[in-house]
Amino acid sequence: MIEAVKFWNEPNNKSHWDFEIDSDWQLYANMVKMAAAAVKAEKPDVLRVLGGISPIDPYFITRLKDFGTFNDLNAVAVHGFPLDWNHWQLEHWPEKIAEIEAVTHLPVWVTEVGVSTFGAEEVQEFGLRRTAELLCGRVDRVFWYSLYDLPRAWEATTRHREAEGSSYYRHFYMGLLREDGTPKLALKHFSDYTPEFGICQWFHFEDHRLDNAVDWLKKLGVKRLRTGLSWADYLRPDAEKWFDRMMQKLDGFDLTITFCFTPEAKGIQPHHTSPPQKIEEFSDFCVEMMRRYA
Repeated sequence: MIEAVKFWNEPNNKSHWDFEIDSDWQLYANMVKMAAAAVKAEKPDVLRVLGGISPIDPYFITRLKDFGTFNDLNAVAVHGFPLDWNHWQLEHWPEKIAEIEAVTHLPVWVTEVGVSTFGAEEVQEFGLRRTAELLCGRVDRVFWYSLYDLPRAWEATTRHREAEGSSYYRHFYMGLLREDGTPKLALKHFSDYTPEFGICQWFHFEDHRLDNAVDWLKKLGVKRLRTGLSWADYLRPDAEKWFDRMMQKLDGFDLTITFCFTPEAKGIQPHHTSPPQKIEEFSDFCVEMMRRYA
């Protein structure tokens, strides 16, 4: 069921990893090395992937390579949103992939790419089709972000939230489906690109959308799904019950699972983006998840 695991999400983005604490990424590099070696020993057939980077930065990849981070990895991953947040254009996707290929021998996966409907649904419709033209056959894995819009009652994982203006609100309009589950214009095209195109859909703790999401993924012909198992959530009451239900429901998909988010009590600072006080505890969590679900 688990095809691949990713170690963290966007480690070079301060919304996901506090690099004021880990200013040279040495803690992150050591944490990934330890976790990748442990997962390899536990389940050697499961692919091991660097947490998808955003922005796409070859210098960051080179730094991690110099630390020996890639010794037990099978791929590196990138995230890109050129029609919403990046300072490069949609047509530059092949160049951005080539920049990373130039500094690593590992395959490059695109584990998040998407277009918001903040301005107009037609923008997402165009963006999906053009992105597929640029990336299908160019990289081994592509995951479209996302199936559902983020509910407006929730918070997006960013640093400054409403102070970011429209950049913040775009996070709530990335789905092919609206918050209420009704389709947007781009949805009718998505099955043209499956099963090569996967979907990245994060499920929150006890997410009410899980059952309907699985129904939609099957309708769309999705085979590859990326989601996450949160280390922070695993310390909640009844966490194993929720994890078991989610993973059982997702049986039948080729899963890429992201392990991320530090429990507040275990961080150098009490925040989910903080490096952990003991990096071996993250490794222990990864191994426990492999034993339970791989």
